[in-house]
Amino acid sequence: MIRLSGVLLHLTSLPSPYGVGDLGPEAHRFLALLAHGGQRRWQVLPLGPTEPGLGNSPYSSYSAFAGHSLLVSPEFLFEDGLLERADLERAQLPVSGQVDFQTVTRVRHDLLWRAFERAEADLLDDPAFAGFHRDNGTWLNDYALFMAAKRRFQGAPWSAWPEDLRRREEKALRRYGSDLAREILFEKFCQQRFFRQWGRLRARARELGVGIIGDAPIYVTFDSADVWANQELFKLDALGAPRVVAGVPPDYFSATGQRWGNPVYDWAKAEAQGFAWWLGRLQHIFGLFDQVRLDHFRGFAAYWEIPAEEPTAVRGKWVFAPGEKLFSRLRELRGDIPLIAEDLGVITPDVVALKEAFGLPGMHVLQFCFGQDSGHNPDAPHNHERNSVAYVGTHDNNTARGWLRTDTDSVERENLRRYLGRQVDEGEVAWELIRMVQACPAATAVVTAQDLLSLDERARMNTPGLANGNWSWRLLPGQLNEAALERLGELTAFYGRDGVEILRNDSYEESAAGLGVRVRQD
Repeated sequence: MIRLSGVLLHLTSLPSPYGVGDLGPEAHRFLALLAHGGQRRWQVLPLGPTEPGLGNSPYSSYSAFAGHSLLVSPEFLFEDGLLERADLERAQLPVSGQVDFQTVTRVRHDLLWRAFERAEADLLDDPAFAGFHRDNGTWLNDYALFMAAKRRFQGAPWSAWPEDLRRREEKALRRYGSDLAREILFEKFCQQRFFRQWGRLRARARELGVGIIGDAPIYVTFDSADVWANQELFKLDALGAPRVVAGVPPDYFSATGQRWGNPVYDWAKAEAQGFAWWLGRLQHIFGLFDQVRLDHFRGFAAYWEIPAEEPTAVRGKWVFAPGEKLFSRLRELRGDIPLIAEDLGVITPDVVALKEAFGLPGMHVLQFCFGQDSGHNPDAPHNHERNSVAYVGTHDNNTARGWLRTDTDSVERENLRRYLGRQVDEGEVAWELIRMVQACPAATAVVTAQDLLSLDERARMNTPGLANGNWSWRLLPGQLNEAALERLGELTAFYGRDGVEILRNDSYEESAAGLGVRVRQD
């Protein structure tokens, strides 16, 4: 058994002079901080392209394959000779603890276009660009045309485009491909630069012994290249509009459930095609990360399907999904399945069986464990399975300090006191919960950067159900320093989350030190 520890921090939350975190020097600095503090995992949110019109949510993206151009580092473009120092100076924005996505999107687009203009003349003769295009053509061509067409039609969703393009008629694809050739090339250039910089960051992470955990939403956004290019794989009507949409049923937290609005998959069509799109998507994301959190895992056993005309989720129904067949095919292709099953909430036996059939770790969140009947709550540390990932809170939770201040009732505060054996105030609670998650049986423990700094609810990343004001929190320059990581590292070492494998069977040969342990690079 190997015990590991890591930190959850999205790339946009890193400091930088350009208004939003990116793949540049601060990302590499953060990796060094993690390694200095004995952390072996960095968890990020989905990296796909978003815009203010999508609420800036990384879970609402124009593509399940592409990278977000906001994350392309201006400094590294300068190093590559594609920007001048004056370009960097003009693109700098005031230091702030919040991302102004509207401004950043405009400024970064202009900056990338200047870099593209310098690269354009030689781009089609560049062997590296040709290789990138060849390796990613199955999604890159559709994505680049999709984005170029969206700009041509002033951001209109693909379902409102001219009928021939909406239906992807061959003549229309050729005509718009020719008319928008330069804009399409620009989109491909941005993607090549994103994945080139991501590869550089990933290589540095491997040098430092830090694995990166990615995130894959189960559903894709209706207005995305994925749906436009694969309409037959979704339950759409003759005009391309969703017949049914995704969500979750009414529960204790919501009398009307949640109507997410994403189009749902036509799993019968997917299976008839050998799950080709799904396998391509998962293989693509496995190539980017060491492990991937699969959002809303229960939807691979059965999902809640809501008629599109319904304003709430009340009148939905459960529909079977062939997750076992999909994951079996994936295991045939690659052997291992490096997924983390997001199995939070009300989970039924079929979901547990699917997770266990493929040996996937589930998730536990400490903030959920202090209500009624803590003794039998699966999120309570004494109930954690070894094959799981434990969190103080995720991107959807309040910070620990904010949770104690605003989200707990008297029962939760009393149970927290009993669990810790003493009363704690808001200034102490984050590190007490960090200690608790480090000590728990779960193989991997993850804490947010906000909790390392004991920040309050103003540093919350996302409030589910809140349409605006999410995803914008970011670190100030120097705010997260070696001291916080060293403190975490002390707990990591004390509770054995240092990547040392403990051999528990009776037949092993003791190491030279006679300690019965061996180091494995995981």
